[in-house]
Amino acid sequence: MKKILILAAVLQFTAATFAQVPNIKLKDLNGKDVQLQDAVKNNGNPVVIDFFATWCKPCIKELKAISEVYDDWQKETGVKIIVISVDDSRTSAQVRPLVNAQGWEFEVLLDVNSDLKRAMNVTNPPQTFVLDGKGKIIFSHTGYSDGSENELLDEIRKAKASK
Repeated sequence: MKKILILAAVLQFTAATFAQVPNIKLKDLNGKDVQLQDAVKNNGNPVVIDFFATWCKPCIKELKAISEVYDDWQKETGVKIIVISVDDSRTSAQVRPLVNAQGWEFEVLLDVNSDLKRAMNVTNPPQTFVLDGKGKIIFSHTGYSDGSENELLDEIRKAKASK
């Protein structure tokens, strides 16, 4: 059984790796439509897409940790972080107050109908994707534990180096 789970994880990672993000329309916190493929343009620099929910404690912990080092990451790699809320219509009104209270400087988009979540095969938040400068997914990770942001930075650096 353990081998089957490992194989499934490898296949999911392989399927997500080197794929383009889908061109799905989302809303920003002001209710403005945003095409994801436009949002992930970053002048050839890496982009991180991080799926989260307001009710997800590991998500909040991860985004707090990343927020603390985001300025340094931007200076070093030029990375852009886009945070995608998977809160549904019942909880999506809590996203803006949470983002403002935390002082997050990320671009935040809402996936209220879970269209992007389904298209990118996100099962549980937090799930993080790293895109290279050409918009191809080169890394995916689900979950968060203390220090996971260091692994994420290593992947961002790899994406920057492959530019």
